[in-house]
Amino acid sequence: MSVATQTKLRTEHVKPKIGSRILNKKEELLSGDLADEIREELEARGVLVFPGINFTEDEQIAFTRTLGEYASENPDGSVSKITLDVKENPSAAEYLKGSLYWHIDGTRNEVPILASLLSCKVPSPKGTGNTGFSNTYAAYEELSDADKAKYDDLKVVHAPWASLFYYEPEPPLAKIKGMQAIGEKVLPLVWEHKSGRKSLVLGCTAHHVIGVDHLESAQIIHGLREWATQPDFTYSHEWEPGDLVIWDNTGTMHRAEWYDPNCGRMMLRTKLEGEEPWTV
Repeated sequence: MSVATQTKLRTEHVKPKIGSRILNKKEELLSGDLADEIREELEARGVLVFPGINFTEDEQIAFTRTLGEYASENPDGSVSKITLDVKENPSAAEYLKGSLYWHIDGTRNEVPILASLLSCKVPSPKGTGNTGFSNTYAAYEELSDADKAKYDDLKVVHAPWASLFYYEPEPPLAKIKGMQAIGEKVLPLVWEHKSGRKSLVLGCTAHHVIGVDHLESAQIIHGLREWATQPDFTYSHEWEPGDLVIWDNTGTMHRAEWYDPNCGRMMLRTKLEGEEPWTV
């Protein structure tokens, strides 16, 4: 008599407070049998690395669909090309500028995306082009009780135009007005999720804390970013061809690390639709 063998998720921690490597075979991942375990590991660890999994574009979309609702960025449902080659990505120059600073995607949306999946087709030269991640669940959980009480009820205005000054300290007025027209949104500094866990909501779109003196506001925003991006809570992934990385956009920040725009780096991205609105 044959006995059915249940596939188990095989993992190893990248660092104590962030990141897991997923060691299962491609066929096991595409079956969908591991989807629930992968989702649990993603929330627990913030970032999941699938080294050398070598998904095709169709396989990456199929794998994304096993984990939730596929949030296509293109009308035809294809993957998105993430590159600084202006022939492939006309907005490459602006993408480079904004992506080099810690951020969370979708701070203006009612429901931010759940996760992004990024795969590497052509890496940049060694020592450049990493993607950095910060576990903002872990960063909150390691705060003192006094700091948690201080920050738990604060609200922050997030605005895309605030990020402009990170890479262009003296922008023209027309550019400021254009980015201000995109809008702003009030978000919690500490997001209490439906799971009961809490994460910090930070990044280069954070402009000011509501109801707090401007000096203290700057100290809170930048001090917590410094706290959340210390080595204990961060991981920098050095890409190899075929790697796939998923990050929980609701409980991590991310950023691109510098690389030469002419080096040919090519990444493919898919996303999972958000499932939980901001709690303000």
